[in-house]
Amino acid sequence: MTMSQIKLQNHPDSDEQPEDEGNYELPPLVILTEQRYEGETCEGQFHGQGVAYFEGGHVYKGMFSKGLMDGFGTFTRAAGLKYEGEFVHNIPMGQGTYTWADGSTYKGEVYNGIPHGTGTYKCTQNSLFYSGQWHQGKRHGKGTAYYNEEKNSWYKGDWVRNNREGCGLRCYPSGNTYSGEWKTNQRHGKGTMRWLNLGQKYVGAWQDGVQHGQGTHVWNLRRKDGSQYSQSNRYTGEFAQGQRHGWGTFYYAGGAIYEGEWKNNKKHGQGKFTLSDGRAFEGHFVDDQIITPNLRAHSAPLGAFPLSHSNSSLLGPDMALNIDCLLDMIPERKRDTERKQVEFVVLRQERELRSICSFYSRLGYAHSPVNTLLLSRLQFWRLLKDCNIHHHGITLTQIDRLIREDVDPAEIHSPFTPVLLRKLISYLVIVAHHIHSKDMVSPKHLLAACFSKLMTDDILPNAKNVKGFLFRQPDVGVVAMNYMKRCWEVFQLFCTATRDEQTMTCHHLLWMFKDFHLLDHKLTTRRLLEIINTESHNPDNLSASVDLEITFLEFFEVLLGCAEVTCEQVSETLKEDHRVFGSNTETRKDSPEVETGISSAQDGSQWDVKTEANEIPEPAEYTDDPEGEIMCRPAENNTKDCKLELKMKTVDEFFNHFFFPASDYYQLVTRNIMEEKHHPESQVALDKMKQKPNNAVRTTCSYHVLSFVGSV
Repeated sequence: MTMSQIKLQNHPDSDEQPEDEGNYELPPLVILTEQRYEGETCEGQFHGQGVAYFEGGHVYKGMFSKGLMDGFGTFTRAAGLKYEGEFVHNIPMGQGTYTWADGSTYKGEVYNGIPHGTGTYKCTQNSLFYSGQWHQGKRHGKGTAYYNEEKNSWYKGDWVRNNREGCGLRCYPSGNTYSGEWKTNQRHGKGTMRWLNLGQKYVGAWQDGVQHGQGTHVWNLRRKDGSQYSQSNRYTGEFAQGQRHGWGTFYYAGGAIYEGEWKNNKKHGQGKFTLSDGRAFEGHFVDDQIITPNLRAHSAPLGAFPLSHSNSSLLGPDMALNIDCLLDMIPERKRDTERKQVEFVVLRQERELRSICSFYSRLGYAHSPVNTLLLSRLQFWRLLKDCNIHHHGITLTQIDRLIREDVDPAEIHSPFTPVLLRKLISYLVIVAHHIHSKDMVSPKHLLAACFSKLMTDDILPNAKNVKGFLFRQPDVGVVAMNYMKRCWEVFQLFCTATRDEQTMTCHHLLWMFKDFHLLDHKLTTRRLLEIINTESHNPDNLSASVDLEITFLEFFEVLLGCAEVTCEQVSETLKEDHRVFGSNTETRKDSPEVETGISSAQDGSQWDVKTEANEIPEPAEYTDDPEGEIMCRPAENNTKDCKLELKMKTVDEFFNHFFFPASDYYQLVTRNIMEEKHHPESQVALDKMKQKPNNAVRTTCSYHVLSFVGSV
């Protein structure tokens, strides 16, 4: 990721509750002339137990001594404020409890009528609760304050006249914590802030609530595959007003290091960038981009080797680019500079590129694969569609041809073709040039400018936001992948051979559904076209896509979209079963639940597995039990779990009872026609083939199929 995308948490107090302290400062109890007294006397003075009624409606009930309130008693003001506790010569003094008209209370030590010493205050208006030391009616000394009823927002430490000041620990409702020095309720001085959910930590100097001065900020990168994998980005250096500013060193999780000047969270000024393998280069940076790189040999750190000549690649072997097809279009004297500038962009985006590759490599798996930097072409297609690359006037099939390299024609459009990280990056550079070069106005470095635009405009804003019918719900995707191989065979059956390739158009796909007799009053031709156009740039223009070539991913996802329509009646039956099952589970609420693989389902039709750009991807996990089978949690009023299980059963139902039987019967008919074509009894054979084959295939084989095969 670029340094500007690694954001500091400048305002972690944003989730803090209001801290209206309430009115616990007390007016002095001035005794005016009492109107009436009832109780014990001695030598003509109030003495002993009694009740005094004062002007204005105030009442005291308790002990008297020599005409004064002295001892334990209760004084109630006309406005509702009540004090119950010890009195000394008409003044609350010692241990006592104040109760305000709104129900707020103070209980503890009192001196001259106000809280002083140790006591507890509870405000009913804002849930504030404080227990600790007081001085002349204000929190002062050591104490603990809770700011909400849940007591997950609190501060424990030093106070000065009602302000957090000194050393203390603050816990926020989000779970974030700060431990260190305070001044006037703000983090000020030395302290440590931890952001729980983001996995970040800052240790260093603070001023007026934000990072300011020397400090270290760490971004912990985590995965959820149980692999105990843990890495982190780390910056140590100067901060100003919450941003990296001044001189500092950034240590990347992958092993690279940048040491140099910073401005507003970006590399800006002189700096040195050292790769994980020890190679290094120095130069002048502006807004995170190197402007004048110096690649001459210089002293390398221990165990490293310098960049001794300009042709050296800045990238490691797992990211080495193969973009000769683009460099051949550039004058030879400029090729090395063009390649270097692309590599600079790749280096800046290395974290994101590895993160994206790792994310998509796990789609369709119940367990995280061993190599999370290896995609299949199917997953690569999904990345391109998620980033709306097909909205730039290019199809995925055309992209396959752009990046075909020297591969067997049969592998060009295969969903099983492996895509290593270095190939993924090279492919993206090629695609970037194809779709953005025409919009560039005389850029100095065309390839780098195109790739940077692709990453900024298309990849980073959209990657990991999985769309389509196949992978958007993890557990459904795992089930659907079981049928991928057979569907690939059917796909190839309906492809046409062009340019030494086998490709399919939407027209072929429509023809296949007609031949399989899967179209009916629910799955009409129009509904099928709507499913085909779900992710198109103009989904309302149904006719525009008929002649477009499609990849196997698009073919497979159309089948899954049709499954939802074709098996609608099956789903209704399954829903009834779930209602019965759900009611039976009411008696088992205390039984332990089995963990489900769902982590991002939001409803039955839309899922979002997007993560923040500054984190390792945390997609919806494919959680499995120890035996390796996908588990579904028993329904306890859990609508999302029910919908998930229904979708999984719908996929099974469609492929096993509709699509595959129809495909098998179609192929049987085709073989019989070819065998019986010149047989004397061919008419009898044709009549037999028009009969209904089984319950799964709901109509007879059409004359359209017969005429098509007969013309072969």
